[in-house]
Amino acid sequence: MFTGIITDLGRVRTISARGGKDTRIAIETRYDTTGIAIGASIACSGACLTVVEKGPGWFAVDVSAETLARTTLGRWQAGTPVNLERSLKVGDELGGHLVSGHVDGVATLIGCTPENDSLRLTVEAPAALRRFIAEKGSVALDGVSLTINEVGPTSFGLNIIPHTQKETSLGAARPGARLNLEIDLLARYVARLTEGS
Repeated sequence: MFTGIITDLGRVRTISARGGKDTRIAIETRYDTTGIAIGASIACSGACLTVVEKGPGWFAVDVSAETLARTTLGRWQAGTPVNLERSLKVGDELGGHLVSGHVDGVATLIGCTPENDSLRLTVEAPAALRRFIAEKGSVALDGVSLTINEVGPTSFGLNIIPHTQKETSLGAARPGARLNLEIDLLARYVARLTEGS
């Protein structure tokens, strides 16, 4: 589990297709990798991935064809910024909202406007996920926990503060950008419970 509070902005170091096996992606990080165990889970722009190799200032993950097809990871290349969050430990502060690291779909940034010190983003959600998105509810975009300001028929709006602009990849995102979207866990279960009523 994660919180959607990004603790490092890494970068893709290398991508290696492995001849019929999963794709290996090495990611540069400021994390002290001596403290990261092989097998640890790290959310990489919202996708929970398993560390399979590491070295000073980098770690590597294997990514399945399914993950490449259903997230933005299939578009990554060397230099792509990656929002990083290590998994929760018992006793950690829950500063965002509960995030599983299971990407539900890919959203599209359709608007990006300065609003005072904040940046106002308008995001088009995939049709199948729109019913889970509610005003003042939570979503994770590229792993970042955010609060929704308003919801329209096909899109929703939110603001990102200067800290989030500086410390995550969202500050440099522009219209047309594809973003990993994870809906709120509670919204998913409430919708499931009310389906039969």
